[in-house]
Amino acid sequence: MNVLYIDIDSLRRDHLGCYGYHRNTSPVIDGLAGDGIRFENVYVSDVPCHPSRTALWSGRHGMRTGVVGHGGTACEPFREGAERAWAGTFYEEGWMRALRDLGYHTTTISSFGERHGCWHWYAGFNEIINPGKAGMENADEVSGLAIDWLKRNGAAKKWFLHVNVWDPHTPYRAPDAFGDPFADQPLPDWMTKAVFEKSHAGYGPHSPQEPSGFDVEPGGSKYRRMPSPINDIDTVKAWFDGYDTGVLYADHHVGLIVEELKRQGLFDDTIIVIGADHGENLGELNVWGDHQTADEFTCNVPLVIRWPGAKDMRGVNSGLHYHFDWAATLIDRLGGNVPALWDGRSFAPALAANEEGGRDFLVLSQGAWAVQRGVRFRLGGADWLMLRTYHDGYKDFGPVSLFNLSEDPHEQHDLSASRGDVVDHASRLLEDWRSTMAVRSDSDVDPLVTVIREGGPFHCLGELPGYLERLRRTGRADAAAALEQRHPAPPPRRKSLN
Repeated sequence: MNVLYIDIDSLRRDHLGCYGYHRNTSPVIDGLAGDGIRFENVYVSDVPCHPSRTALWSGRHGMRTGVVGHGGTACEPFREGAERAWAGTFYEEGWMRALRDLGYHTTTISSFGERHGCWHWYAGFNEIINPGKAGMENADEVSGLAIDWLKRNGAAKKWFLHVNVWDPHTPYRAPDAFGDPFADQPLPDWMTKAVFEKSHAGYGPHSPQEPSGFDVEPGGSKYRRMPSPINDIDTVKAWFDGYDTGVLYADHHVGLIVEELKRQGLFDDTIIVIGADHGENLGELNVWGDHQTADEFTCNVPLVIRWPGAKDMRGVNSGLHYHFDWAATLIDRLGGNVPALWDGRSFAPALAANEEGGRDFLVLSQGAWAVQRGVRFRLGGADWLMLRTYHDGYKDFGPVSLFNLSEDPHEQHDLSASRGDVVDHASRLLEDWRSTMAVRSDSDVDPLVTVIREGGPFHCLGELPGYLERLRRTGRADAAAALEQRHPAPPPRRKSLN
């Protein structure tokens, strides 16, 4: 079996038809899901982009690799020192090496490594094809490269092909010729005028009054599908439509790649996997069109697998899994060995036994736009998420937040004050996980602490003074005061008497 992994950046699970979305955003992916298996609760261990793919390709949590952010020390792997193997752990114990040991020719079509300076991520690829636009290429450019590669190589070797498309990621730039397919379709029911107005009165990077970061672009956005600022419900709809059009455009080009497999007679000899590096918040926690938290919508990603002939790879799986668990499962089912170094573990035996094979809880980390850990767990028949915030990224977060996802799927009601018993339970799970990771790690450093010591999350460095001024200028002096209280200037260091 060949393996085609289509990695769609910023893809929300709940904006695909096969996951119940009311808009027809994903007919091709829906068809693959109908002929395969879809996973409801696959979570990225470390977000966003750079930490996510580092974790997936290495099989390890960011606390063990050192990669939890987008800049500074904690976007580089820990140095392996005197024990470093010939080619380093990212190669010797990585996902691509495990596939190569099974006889696979490994290829990526992606500009991700260049975009993020994530050079360790390339370890183990036989072949690297960089579209060359640092994530700004559209799906038509990427699918063209993939189809060309399949024409030259599809029947000539056993292969693993990673194809990375970016279209749901901001800026929403599906070609105008693609039209406005959702112009006449309503917003999701949860996004009401009241929800938006509360959001608009709030603050934080990528909130409605500064959706491009900490300010608005001079002259407004140059991308018509994401007008700036987001001032009314019509503008909200434009953003949802822009995101969903990006999803549909990506799906269309997934279809073109699938058609090439069929043309070559490879469709039933290829395992097709649809996944994402992270999801996307579209108003949840007052983050619009970005991935800044360790919450449900940034960390929960779609996973659809069509595995020809595998009867146990059909239907729906609701178990709690990390994204690197499916990488381990792939290696296991193909007859390979999952490296003992990995945190990822195979759920192939559970699938064979018609079980879900999920974990008891998951810990999710964010270090680029905030410094957070989330704990995703089940208790009392409900799905819960606790967020422990160590640096708020200049958003309206307290140190602890708690959401009952079964009753409040879009995280609008923080229950941390009223459900201390659940917070205590989640806090114990988090501490148990930290203890386990500390024992398994080769380093005594928690890289999220490194992020804090270096001044906070990379995308927020140096932004506070200007943002405080903007908040006051736009009638949000109370927000400015709250941020100043949470982030006082550090006291001057004492001078040495020597």
